[in-house]
Amino acid sequence: MDFNLDETQTDLRELAVDLLGREVTSARLEAHEKSGAPYDAALWRSLAQAGLLGVCLPEEAGGAGLGPVEMAVILREIGAHVAPVPAEQSLVAAQVIARYGSREQREALAPLADGEISLAAAPSEPGGCLGEPGVPPATTAREDGPGWVLHGAKTTTPYAAQAAKILVPATTGTGVGLFLVDPAETTQHRVTLSTGEPAAALSLAGTPGELVGAADGVAADGLRRLVLAGNIAVTSGVLAGALALTTEYIRTRRQFDRALAEFQAVTVQIADVYIAGRALDVAVWSGAWRLAEGADSEAEADLAVGALTATDQALRALYTCQHLHGGIGVDVTYPLHRYFAWGKHHAHLLGGVEARLDMIGALV
Repeated sequence: MDFNLDETQTDLRELAVDLLGREVTSARLEAHEKSGAPYDAALWRSLAQAGLLGVCLPEEAGGAGLGPVEMAVILREIGAHVAPVPAEQSLVAAQVIARYGSREQREALAPLADGEISLAAAPSEPGGCLGEPGVPPATTAREDGPGWVLHGAKTTTPYAAQAAKILVPATTGTGVGLFLVDPAETTQHRVTLSTGEPAAALSLAGTPGELVGAADGVAADGLRRLVLAGNIAVTSGVLAGALALTTEYIRTRRQFDRALAEFQAVTVQIADVYIAGRALDVAVWSGAWRLAEGADSEAEADLAVGALTATDQALRALYTCQHLHGGIGVDVTYPLHRYFAWGKHHAHLLGGVEARLDMIGALV
């Protein structure tokens, strides 16, 4: 396998790096955090105008029809710049609808390309963790006339209140289905995540839903895999951003008339951070590539390893970045705290090391 990006993917990455590098400054992040806005709407529009939201949408919605690898390219840069926009949730949901939705559902994605809407996904339930395979949702759906109604609860759904639609997996009489629901038809207990992003726990009591694909578990499994791919792609970017920040710090910070980078103990620790990042990158690109090739069952192992790395080595690497900064590493006036909060949050969604080891054990 060749994990080098092709020309299109390289151009996409360079576009994302250029736009986010110019617009996501420390001053702008601080201003956004003080504003109380759910996300940076101007940045969201800039991403849309640059075509970074549309490239992963199906052609019926005016997109370029690109797939999971291109999604991972964009989300990795979102993580590397800790950009406060609902890109992870929206692009994952769009990929699922592009793969399994009807023509009408795909066409309805068109406003996302223009930055007019966002989407969300609610795969997690109380007592479960993100991407848990083989466990049918406790949330149920039953046919009601020409449509479906859903009953149940979903936990920690980022940007639920802001989304135009939310993807919700639910158990039916014949299997597991995936449904599009209107946030206004749900009861939401809103919370603020450690990242500062808005989220909500959802209560569904007779909530109308629109079936995506068939109620045979295929679309729901597709959501599960793509959510995992999005999570580890963002985490990979978060670690890359923290590594860049820490590398610059130890290069310029001096003690005893020497740069910190000249001390052997420091170089060993920063090398461990680099190795953790490379290990996560391999899982990200391998998993995304297999999903793009339709090798979903083979992608399971790559995504499982990536999820374990995100909850274990990557999280420990972020602690190392904090340690190498000394006291400033935990100061909220210094940008490193955002990377740590994002990494910790994504690891929490994955359920922790033990949960990921259990899932790898189930696969083998």
